[in-house]
Amino acid sequence: MFKDRTNGKNEKKGIVKKLRKSLLLGKKFSMDDQSENESRDVPEDVKEGHFAVIAMDNDELKRFVVPLSCLTHPLFLRLLEQASEVYGFDHEGALTLPCRPSEMERILALIYMEFARDCLA
Repeated sequence: MFKDRTNGKNEKKGIVKKLRKSLLLGKKFSMDDQSENESRDVPEDVKEGHFAVIAMDNDELKRFVVPLSCLTHPLFLRLLEQASEVYGFDHEGALTLPCRPSEMERILALIYMEFARDCLA
């Protein structure tokens, strides 16, 4: 039983590492070439410490800007596992998650409530 949990944790760490690597690949450019930077800038609504995800289920999709702290939450990690199985990580742009936008809103609300509760404790 303990071995299964360890393998699951290692697998989740691997998924998070792949996601972090793919997110960092888009930020590797020289600060000297301003015109190139302008064409490769992150959208204005994606603040430092955040990343964009798209919740997509059938024809319904919605874009979310999510704090990096979500990458360690078990609910979000499950979505990342599903995304790696369905879509893989070899794509550009926002990460696509296989869930209804309403489900993503519910998951983020739970994560934010837990974070607020932990900050107040």
